[in-house]
Amino acid sequence: MTQGKLSVANKAAEAGEKQYGTSSGEAGGPPAPPSYEEATGAGEKGLSGAYPSDGEMLTEFSWMALFTFCEPVKNYIQSNPGWYWASYAVFFVTYITLVCCPGPRRQFPWNLILLAVFTLSLSYMTGMLSSYYNTKSVVMCLGITAMVCLTVTLVSFQTKFDVTSCQGVLFTFCMVMMVSGLVLAIALPYGYVPWVHGVYGALGALLFTMFLAFDTQLLMGNKRYTISPEEYVFATLNIYLDIIYIFSFFLSLFGTERTN
Repeated sequence: MTQGKLSVANKAAEAGEKQYGTSSGEAGGPPAPPSYEEATGAGEKGLSGAYPSDGEMLTEFSWMALFTFCEPVKNYIQSNPGWYWASYAVFFVTYITLVCCPGPRRQFPWNLILLAVFTLSLSYMTGMLSSYYNTKSVVMCLGITAMVCLTVTLVSFQTKFDVTSCQGVLFTFCMVMMVSGLVLAIALPYGYVPWVHGVYGALGALLFTMFLAFDTQLLMGNKRYTISPEEYVFATLNIYLDIIYIFSFFLSLFGTERTN
């Protein structure tokens, strides 16, 4: 539940970082809009470079497998929560740096170093979260997440519907989820309408599925809004977070906690 609330707040905060793709026009005149071919070509190049790499996803799956299948490691991390909070601090600092500071985000190799540290910290947090759930539940949620992400990516390529024009809808959805999460954080410990936790998980998964389609179409370059090709680290960050949050919400919705 805590991760769900944080994800909604984080996503709302980064809404201002999306930017238009530009192209230079004649000297002394207003810049000309990019052609369809230019926009599409840049988007395809950005998409291949900005989608989470095999290394990122392998790191994520490795941490999750280690914390889920290895009993000594699982028992150690669960009995020493200080490591979780340390990884959360690293995650927060690197996230704010990458989102709010264009310099480090665009400067090689610092952008890749920050992205690697961010990936390791978030992978540790997700792996620890998975360690509290039954192994079959974790594997099932991974499969569901993979199918959802594949479907959303294919649909984003094929559909004529422009998800990037729905920023207002997504922002409103974010605000509703964030306020609802704060209310639930107060209400659920006292046993008030516990079934709402499942509804919140389903809506959270839906929200970040929509954000995955939004961020994917930003990279394609032939929609109303695009993201600059030089912002490949920022684009990778967004899509990676979308995938992790989709998995986390599915885990809270379908996961079965371990019984010791």
